[in-house]
Amino acid sequence: MPVDDNINIPNVAPEDIAAPSNQNDLSQPPEPVNVQVEGQEPPVEEQQQENFYRNLAEDMDKKTLNKLSNELITEYKKDRDSRREWEKAYTEGLDLLGFRYQDQTKPFQGASGVTHPLLAEAVTQFQAHAYKELLPSTGPVRTQVIGDASHELEEQAQRVEDFMNFMIVEEMEEYTPEFDQLLFYLPLAGSAFKKVYYDEIMERAVSKFVPAEDLIVPYWATDLKECERITHVVKMSENEIIKKQKAGFYRDVDLKSVAEPNPSDIKKKYADIDGIRPGAYNDYQYSVLEMHVDLDLDEYVLPTTKSSKDLE
Repeated sequence: MPVDDNINIPNVAPEDIAAPSNQNDLSQPPEPVNVQVEGQEPPVEEQQQENFYRNLAEDMDKKTLNKLSNELITEYKKDRDSRREWEKAYTEGLDLLGFRYQDQTKPFQGASGVTHPLLAEAVTQFQAHAYKELLPSTGPVRTQVIGDASHELEEQAQRVEDFMNFMIVEEMEEYTPEFDQLLFYLPLAGSAFKKVYYDEIMERAVSKFVPAEDLIVPYWATDLKECERITHVVKMSENEIIKKQKAGFYRDVDLKSVAEPNPSDIKKKYADIDGIRPGAYNDYQYSVLEMHVDLDLDEYVLPTTKSSKDLE
């Protein structure tokens, strides 16, 4: 067969030739597609993720929950009794502030009841100096780049600083008054705490002052990070608890009406110094024990999930 010399073969590089698509190329395995069949359970990884954040109380029977609550309340009372002497000394020390004038009958009727304001002056000076240093007008947050700094990292650190200061100063309206109150009680009690958490109702971070009398730990505890049990006594009204129940923060259980609230001796002393007396209207103040504990729940069994071997 004669060869036609007029045939022109284009000069095309090999990489310019279009490769066949994966759809027609049987040598390439198809990409995996996750198909959820109706009635089929989700993968094990999704089940484990869901079970990790699940409220354990929803899977425990009422008898087990009652037993667990009784044990925790008993431990809480032991922890509180172990610091009874501290509460007594702190309550008596509040009289040295001299905020309230008292009529004296000893050593004679009409004796002077004036208390030297040295302790009150020291407390207010500490509060004023600490407030100026820890909460300046530009905001309390300062950022620092650890390691090799670059222009991009410094700009990112500045954005983080500006955003956090905006959140604390502008959005978190309770931050400043709660922090100011903390600085007043800190030199009196020797300890004060801040609780920062996400509020389901406000839908933002919240910073609250927790006085030392409302945070109770075991007698042998030396560090909150390694403490096996921390109890925060939260005073809440019935309306607040119901709102948190509707938001899903608390379990939806029936609330038992309480009689006259039983405040601690320190709370009574605070009210006495401020000249406050409880009124006739009782807003059903509840004492919620928010406890962070390490427990070995033998009664709790994780809901059964199929293993990967069973799903094959």
